[in-house]
Amino acid sequence: MSRRVLLLEPNYKNKFPPIGLMKLATYFRMRGDDVIFYKGDLKEFVINQITEECVAKLSDLDGSVNWKLRSDKIALYIRYRKHEYLKQVGIEDSEIAAILGPWVEYYKKFYHSGEYKKYPRWDWVGVTTLFTFYWDITIETIEFAKLMAKDPKNIMVGGVMASIQPDEIEKATGIRPHIGTLHTPYKDIDKDNPYIIDELPLDYSILDEIDYVYPDSGAYYSYSTRGCIRKCSFCAVWRIEPEYQEYLPLRERIDRTRKLYGEQQNLLLMDNNVLASNRLEDIIEDIKSCGFTKGAKYYEPNWYTIAIRNLRLGINNRAYIRKSFKLLQELNNYKSFNEKTRTEIYALREKNGFLHPETCTREALIATYKDFAPYFDVKFKKRLGRLRFVDFNQGVDARLFSRRIVKLLAEIPVRPLRIAFDNIKTEPEYTKALTMSEEYGMKDFSNYLLYNFTDKPEELYHRMRINVDLCENLNVSIYSFPMKYHPITGEHSHDRDYIGKYWNRKYIRAVQAILNATKGKIGRGVSFFEKAFGRNEREYMELLIMPETFLLFRFFFEHLGYTQEWRKAMLELTDEERTELYPIIFKNDFNHIEELTDNKKYLHILQFYKNYRGDIANPKSELYKLKKEFDESMKHSSYSNYKKSNYSVSYTHLRAHETSQDL
Repeated sequence: MSRRVLLLEPNYKNKFPPIGLMKLATYFRMRGDDVIFYKGDLKEFVINQITEECVAKLSDLDGSVNWKLRSDKIALYIRYRKHEYLKQVGIEDSEIAAILGPWVEYYKKFYHSGEYKKYPRWDWVGVTTLFTFYWDITIETIEFAKLMAKDPKNIMVGGVMASIQPDEIEKATGIRPHIGTLHTPYKDIDKDNPYIIDELPLDYSILDEIDYVYPDSGAYYSYSTRGCIRKCSFCAVWRIEPEYQEYLPLRERIDRTRKLYGEQQNLLLMDNNVLASNRLEDIIEDIKSCGFTKGAKYYEPNWYTIAIRNLRLGINNRAYIRKSFKLLQELNNYKSFNEKTRTEIYALREKNGFLHPETCTREALIATYKDFAPYFDVKFKKRLGRLRFVDFNQGVDARLFSRRIVKLLAEIPVRPLRIAFDNIKTEPEYTKALTMSEEYGMKDFSNYLLYNFTDKPEELYHRMRINVDLCENLNVSIYSFPMKYHPITGEHSHDRDYIGKYWNRKYIRAVQAILNATKGKIGRGVSFFEKAFGRNEREYMELLIMPETFLLFRFFFEHLGYTQEWRKAMLELTDEERTELYPIIFKNDFNHIEELTDNKKYLHILQFYKNYRGDIANPKSELYKLKKEFDESMKHSSYSNYKKSNYSVSYTHLRAHETSQDL
């Protein structure tokens, strides 16, 4: 007997699809179970399920009205209980409105009374977890799973957070999570399960069941190794994957994905330390055999043909009906078609009920495939080839580089090559690895720069500077992404408030403010880097303690003279005064400056730390007007010429103006 299976991902923002759930979807479908994947508003999920039941009931009682077309109005009424939405449902259009009306009221009450909680629909529910600082939303999702499952014993919570903090999750929810990967046949999930679930191919179809779009989609996701030989204290890998597996064949899994779900452009390997493998040669050969050779191009497949084929095969009808509907919408808006062709497509859609997702059926899609196929053939034949790339997304270990390894990596189109640079102590190995890679023709690099751990703020600057200088010296591109450390256990593991030994809240916020301007990354360009982070360590440390608004609107406040006056006041401090004032600034809380100190000299400096963003956004303020004038002048002249103009305003003048305004 088939089971109803619900796979849930908490509604946090994340780059990659839930690989664990995609493997589970494959497993359950292989067993003939009905699988649904959901990521989104949990209340909306319940309302949608109840709405489906309501629509089915109304359709059974009166099939003369297409109630599916009114699903959105029914859902609104169930959710908000407003008469205007009930009126839009149009119950009175039915000859048996007196019978149908009470049923709509029943389903509305069924939701708001919480009655649905007494009748769980799902035989098995799986919840994936990610970072520990997503604690609240993850626990909320697990509690929701408890309402959905017929038997709490058939709830599985797995993933990163589940493996790191199983005791905490069990204490909070009563559900004991699964720790690590699913790698035990005849034990994991079902006693008659012969599969190693962790090595199953991924079910890509579930991604079309949801509205959420993963930023790094459109790729093959896989592993060629598992685990890591290191045991870095900041990392969870060795806890989740304690045994290093040095080779997992790729070809069969990639081929299956290609045949079932269509060709993907890139290959994202999620290995945590691929260079530690003694079978790197085999891994590289696998990658090449999957079509990822130097210069290889990707040609987008005809997604409509794949969708209709999978509907014929009965592979996730729910997903491929949604996908087909979206593809038909896009086809109607395809710019290369003339107005006549678009009109023809629209008429075909209208005739077959394809203007609304609610009336888009599997049977109609299959029956009309030949009508739409010629249009899709034209559209997809015009697609140009795009280069394919391999991305060892979790990074590679600079300490393991050798010429043999670099030569192997150079045989495949790696872009970017992500080389870890988490500690300034590894600078010699890091620069050697990068230099060696450039010698073998690699030009595109990337890395995460861990900070707020055991490092000092100055060390982050030097690592960023090393990358910027390497870009110039080697003529390569390196994108660095400073990444704030968050503990995975203990205090602050459930939030983002951890402050490292050598850091403070002001420094952390300053780095984040600068990164907001650089969109979270540091790339090529010495002058840009020096303006953002300083020409040297002294300027960098000054930026870290600079008022946040001065960082966010750097040129504007320099033009006004605010920055210069703040700097002058800071330079006039004695060492003893700095020792007293700096701890106040480091706390980064300037909401009630007058309560922080009664020292007039300190109060004068702390006034600069006021949050001026509100004034800049307020059309009635002087700063708003000055910012508008500044922005307009910047359009017509360079900053240096603008700075030379005789239009300048002192901080003292503005403070006096703001004070009079307040009065």
